Amino acid sequence: MPEITVIHLVLLALTAVIGVIAGWALRGRRSLQEKAAINAGWQEQIGTQRIEHDRLVSQNKSLMDQISQFQASSQDAKNRARELSAAAQTAYARRDELQREIKDIRSNLEVVVSQRDQLQTKFATHDDGKSAIRQKDEKIFQLSRELENWQNRLPPLIERYKIRNEEAEQLEADLARARLRIEALEKGSDENPTRIEPVRNPEALTDGRDASNDPSDGTNDYASASAAEDSHDKTLRDNLKKIKGVGPAIEKTLNEMGIFRFQQIADMSEYDIDRVAQRLKGFHSRIYRENWIGQARELNDRKRSV
Repeated sequence: MPEITVIHLVLLALTAVIGVIAGWALRGRRSLQEKAAINAGWQEQIGTQRIEHDRLVSQNKSLMDQISQFQASSQDAKNRARELSAAAQTAYARRDELQREIKDIRSNLEVVVSQRDQLQTKFATHDDGKSAIRQKDEKIFQLSRELENWQNRLPPLIERYKIRNEEAEQLEADLARARLRIEALEKGSDENPTRIEPVRNPEALTDGRDASNDPSDGTNDYASASAAEDSHDKTLRDNLKKIKGVGPAIEKTLNEMGIFRFQQIADMSEYDIDRVAQRLKGFHSRIYRENWIGQARELNDRKRSV
């Protein structure tokens, strides 16, 4: 066995030191590679989150634009409703004034006719001379002229009253349509609130799917509101008093709310029933108890079969 000398020990020590240095260098290189891979992964994840954040910002901006348009449309509808309400009140006042004028004219006509009949009776029963006859004839002639004057004045007033009445009814119908439009817009706003929250976990938010800017189901509210606006212009109004429990006053209130036909009552939802019950105090249970919806459906089916 060869003898181990100091040289051998030094060589072994150098070999061990070189091995340690080589291992440390290899470990450092591998650590750098791992750090570079981790850094690249983080950069990729940050880029993905940044793209997702930009997409969500764009989507939120689009939603805010839609909300602004909706608010502007709602404000326009409210302004139109106020204008129609003022015009309707003016038309009602003018119609009432014409009714009073016609009533006064008819009273005057009745008085003139009564005076003429009295004079004709006196003329037939009493003959007091030619002067009296001439006076009576002149009086009758004057009364006849006055009667003709009133008769000539009456038709234009009646025609003006009819025109004003038609204008008032048209304004009332426009006001009812505007109210339906406002209620449909407010209902759509309540049912589709938009809530914007900060994104904390984009992967959990998207779940691997792309966002969509397609219109929501809330557009059906606009379609239903447009259909309600033209509902009572397409067909004649139904006699709502045929429904048990609906009298003239209730029918008038329903017409003011834009309800004119059996089909509208047959299609009433819980929201519509609550709205009618708020206008007709204490009628919520009565609507169900008297089965207005069932009666309206039966009357509507009967009308269609005729």
